[in-house]
Amino acid sequence: MHRHHRATTLAVVAVTGVLLATGCSSSSGGKKSEEGTSAAAAGKATTPRMTVALVTHAAPGDTFWDLIRKGAEAAAAKDNIKLVYSSDPSAGNQANLVQNAIDQKVDGIALTAAKPDAMKDVIAKAKAAGIPVVGFNSGVDDWKSLGMLEYFGQDENIAGQAFGERLNQLGAKHALCVIQEQGQVALEARCAGLNKGFSGKTDILYVNGTDMPSVKSTITAKLKADSSIDQVVTLGAPIALTAVQSLSDAGAKAKIATFDLNKDLVKAVQNGTVEFAVDQQPYLQGYLSVDALWLYKTNGNVSGGGEAPVLTGPAFITKDNADAVAGFAAKGTR
Repeated sequence: MHRHHRATTLAVVAVTGVLLATGCSSSSGGKKSEEGTSAAAAGKATTPRMTVALVTHAAPGDTFWDLIRKGAEAAAAKDNIKLVYSSDPSAGNQANLVQNAIDQKVDGIALTAAKPDAMKDVIAKAKAAGIPVVGFNSGVDDWKSLGMLEYFGQDENIAGQAFGERLNQLGAKHALCVIQEQGQVALEARCAGLNKGFSGKTDILYVNGTDMPSVKSTITAKLKADSSIDQVVTLGAPIALTAVQSLSDAGAKAKIATFDLNKDLVKAVQNGTVEFAVDQQPYLQGYLSVDALWLYKTNGNVSGGGEAPVLTGPAFITKDNADAVAGFAAKGTR
């Protein structure tokens, strides 16, 4: 046992020596004092300290992004990475946050490209500065043309089609697809995919996802105005849970299904308030994006070979399998 342990220790030292000898250095390699309590994590990398910026288009209060961040933090703790998180729903402001990361000379950037055109110039600047950039969550159709190394997420159009096909099986005839941010490519693609896969009628309703009372009243008014709507499709868990209230207020008999989860949404699927949810596994997206930058910096690895995205969904959560997910959701990781 002791000899085995000693051999393992020597092997780790040898590997570390190889990594250091091959120039896997970091602009923040000496900042051991910043490691904090997460340094005690089991299986922690001994590679030099790296700094990674995670820059998203998260709107304040949207619980979905908590899952992304938890996954990213788990990978950062394992990989000896200092994670710098920032977000802004305004595409111009998000691009400025990416520029801030470049100015700070970070070792890698993981970002969402919800508005691809706004990110093009700043991604080019990162590449010119020698900083690798990976994409996740939004921008599956644009990551390669934007010059990113890799992409982790769901193909939203395919997910939307699968969603529509499930509605066909359930017998829905008239769907209302609620988009909480107009012009956001991932959300628009979901409803476009739904329209393609669903054999019934699809209407689009735009709401302001940062103002829940407005979301509630807008959906209520639409349901009151058109009693033929028998299916509400939402694109986020908080919107779905608000739509449940709208159904009640409108006295409507429509059913609700949604994209994305949180722990309250899993409970709603368990009790039948929401029919089903499509899980793109945001924790996995955050984890893989940060881990990918570590793998690229320390071993030159590129997931998907730089040609294909790494798909994290769609996974359907229904009453049949919600119990299995509920334990993870309660911990805030699904």
